[in-house]
Formats: sequence, structure tokens, C-alpha cells
Amino acid sequence: MNILMIAVNGPAGTAVGLADALNRLTGHRCRVATLETRYNHGWRKDLHVPDLDEAGLAELEAALRTADLFHFHMTADEHLHLGPFLPADFLRGKLVVHHHHGHPDFRANPGKYRARYAERGRRNLLVSTPDLLRLLPGARWQPNPVPEKDPAYRPVEPRPAGRPLVAHAPTRKELKNTDDLLAVMAGLRAAGLDLGLELIDDAPHAECLRRKARCHMVFDHMQGYYGMSSLESLAQGVPVVAGLDDWCAGHMREFADCGRLPWIVARDRAALAAALARLARDPEAREAAGLASRRFMEQSWSEEHVVARLEEFYAGLRPDAPGAGRA
Repeated sequence: MNILMIAVNGPAGTAVGLADALNRLTGHRCRVATLETRYNHGWRKDLHVPDLDEAGLAELEAALRTADLFHFHMTADEHLHLGPFLPADFLRGKLVVHHHHGHPDFRANPGKYRARYAERGRRNLLVSTPDLLRLLPGARWQPNPVPEKDPAYRPVEPRPAGRPLVAHAPTRKELKNTDDLLAVMAGLRAAGLDLGLELIDDAPHAECLRRKARCHMVFDHMQGYYGMSSLESLAQGVPVVAGLDDWCAGHMREFADCGRLPWIVARDRAALAAALARLARDPEAREAAGLASRRFMEQSWSEEHVVARLEEFYAGLRPDAPGAGRA
């Protein structure tokens, strides 16, 4: 099947990551069309409209015409202008998927999107984390992949010596409990714990991976779900602290087919302080948690496992409901 993923901007590199995995591990052919670059992360681009010359635009038009499936990410739909092209003009006979990644407008106004999809008869819906299932009932959770065999995602050996370092890489600090982390770190230091912080802010993704891999633990956030930072660090064999809620953890255990997840759960400042202090003071606990994290990503959350779930979803796609509008 020819797949064209369409997004305003690539959500944390996951669209192009899914496309790369599909192209390597399945018989599908997948391209990614994007309109904007946000942040300074240096994700790989495919059909990035601002960069396309005449030949590139012809390649984009061919991808629009020959696609069997339009896979829209975040707020994108068939009315998103891709340079001179409108996906709506190429929609006849194609399957359509809408894939949400927690965009602020979707989180604030999920009813708007539910109504839109009902009006257009859209039935093939994905979300990137289990918490979003509450906002889009009837969708399927599609985990994000991490290429755990890539050297950038492997553990660094030996782990750097010296005082323990906590890594934190927030794209948007207000959504990642950064203030909570800073307050907890200040309290631990005031109590005499020699603990360093590697705050990675708006760095290229390759640099972010290098810096996180040399830390001793990672704090993701306490929003109830997990971020790509979690998955990347688990693959690198770095213990990850995050505030997973029971809803998300249940879905994650079901997908991973395991009874225990490697995340170290902290849902408030007191639990976060306790988790960081224990990891800082106990190198053996850190090593054991890191080994379990890497093993989990190899055995339970491998790229092959993630892509197989998406391929299964694609195999069951249904055309838009008959009689529904497309406005």
C-alpha cells in the first residue's frame, strides 16, 4: 500500500519515525509531507513543502495522486494546503486516517474533532498515548516507535563517573513539570545530596540523545502519560521517572504483554524527590533499573512490535462511512 502521511509539522519526529519503520520493516511504501519546522530539533524531512523545488513539487503531486491512504497527523486534514496542492482534490477512492498526538487545540476542544469526524464519516482514528483515548472514544492507541538498534539509542558504556546527573528535555516547560523538578532538585541539594541537572532546552535531537545517554536518570513529566523522552531513555538503558497514571499504565502493560513496566512512577513532588534521591544514592539500583529498561525496549516495545500494531491497524481500515459529508 502507498501511504502519504501529512502534517503541519512532524510531531516530535514520530511521523517520519513511523514512515522509516514502515519502509524498512514492511511491504508498505510511506512518504511524509510537512509544512512547517518548529523548534530546533533537526528531525529528518521528506517532502517538506518549503524546501521543494519544481521537481520536488512534482514528486509531492505524484505522492498525492498515487497514495492509497492519507494518514493525517495532529490537526491536519484534507483542507491543509500543501503549496499549490490541496489533499481534498486527490481524496476520491483513498482511505483516510486521523492520528492525534496531544496538540493543545485537540486537548482543549476534543468535541470539535469528534464532531468533524462524525460529519465526514471518518472511522479510522489513532492516538499516540493512551490518555487521548478519553478524548477520542473509538480511536486506537498506536504506540510510538524507537529504533532501539540504532547506535544513538543504545546504552553508553561505561556510564560516566562523577556525581549523578538527572536529564530533563522539555519541549514546552509548562507541560512537562519543569518547575516541579527544579523545586525538588533545590530541596535535595539543600538537604546535602550532590545531584546534577542536565536541562536540555531546544537542542537538536541528535545532541539531545547524546546528552541524555550520559546521564544517570531521566525525568520525563508527571502528566499521567509518557513522552518520547521516556522511550528514548529507556532504550539507552537510563532509568526514567514519570508520573504514569493507572489508566495509561494498564494500556501500556497490555501492549507490552508484561506485568511490570520499567518506569519509576512519581506523581507528585514528594514521590519525585524520593525516587531521585534513591537513584542518586544507590548505583546498584540505577544499574538494575537501566538494564531492565533496555531489556523492556528490546523485548516488549521493539520497533518491530510497534510497527506490527500499525500494520494490523492498516489491514483493518474501513472506507469513510457512506453518505457522510466531506466539508
